[in-house]
Amino acid sequence: MNFKKTSGALACAALTAVASPMALADSTGWYGGASVGPTRANIDNERISNSLLGNGFSAVAIDEDGRSTGYKIFGGYQFNRNFALEGGYFDLGKFGFNATTVPAGRLQGDIKLRGLNLDLVGTLPLTDKFSALARVGANYARASDRFSGTGAVAVNDPNPRKRDTNLKLGLGVQYAFSDSLAMRAEVERYRVNDAVGNKGDVDMVSVGLVYRFGGPVSAPVARAAMPEPVAPAPQPQVVATPAPMSLPTPAPPPPPPMKVTIAADSLFAFDKATVTPAGRQALDAFAADVKNLQFDTIMVTGHSDRIGSHAYNMKLSTRRAEAVSAYLVQSAGIPAAKMLSKGVDGADPVTKPGDCKGSKVSKALIACLQPDRRVELEVVGTR
Repeated sequence: MNFKKTSGALACAALTAVASPMALADSTGWYGGASVGPTRANIDNERISNSLLGNGFSAVAIDEDGRSTGYKIFGGYQFNRNFALEGGYFDLGKFGFNATTVPAGRLQGDIKLRGLNLDLVGTLPLTDKFSALARVGANYARASDRFSGTGAVAVNDPNPRKRDTNLKLGLGVQYAFSDSLAMRAEVERYRVNDAVGNKGDVDMVSVGLVYRFGGPVSAPVARAAMPEPVAPAPQPQVVATPAPMSLPTPAPPPPPPMKVTIAADSLFAFDKATVTPAGRQALDAFAADVKNLQFDTIMVTGHSDRIGSHAYNMKLSTRRAEAVSAYLVQSAGIPAAKMLSKGVDGADPVTKPGDCKGSKVSKALIACLQPDRRVELEVVGTR
């Protein structure tokens, strides 16, 4: 038994899938999942016929079954937005053929393929929810063949088996329902060896679910409403009296709002929304400064640079603002009702037009736009 390479139609279908608008949630960490779908292999009828004709048969007719159903169970670790390492167990199903001969006889054969794989998975985010996937790796497959003959056909070894390691490739797309749950559609090619020395390919088109463990969860922060404007109290009327009267000294005007700007790179790792140890020290210093203030609100505003899509930057800057608010509530004891947080997408850059030229993402551009990535804390109150 042997498997031929499948036609280029499968690769075209995969490329069409990659062209769909998709992107991946930006969290990292461990994940697991399962997929199921149809598999296909082509039986090498010519090789089987030639083998039987070479053993004295005058005519051979072959009926093949090159379609089956497979599944895989997998787990992996997402290092960043673009790369993950994934391993798992797969079962590609069962394929077979029936050959009838003259003189009268019949040769029946089938093969089962299952094993383990280890892949490097590349991810290309296209929108806030969709992404394209590509994988390359190795599969360690066990081929279990079974042959039986009747009439004039005799089989010397009815149950040969073989284990071997070969290449594995794949393309796909993914839709993220949330930071924790996503759905995948993939087309994969497994290079396999059967138990009688032949090599070929088996293709699987599958759909499955992916669950990400320990996704980012922001501590709940109460979104307090902006205080209603209070009408100024009426000024006391001065009534003339025979005795001299001194007017009360007017109260000093309230001090301007206290505003502190902290670079986002000091608070977070690049493209992340988890406060770093150095960021916690900066926020602890800010909390100490406002400890003796009588204030109404603290407005936390997360700013992004111009790299990336509007939807992605809004999500990241909002999560960063909420992470700072949550830390001040939990660690400094600031009432959650006095915390306000929001994110903006490059609406108020620090850099001037022309300071950072170019649109292609590079280390130089990221470094130049560093002042735009910041978190502003504005305190309204009096000492």
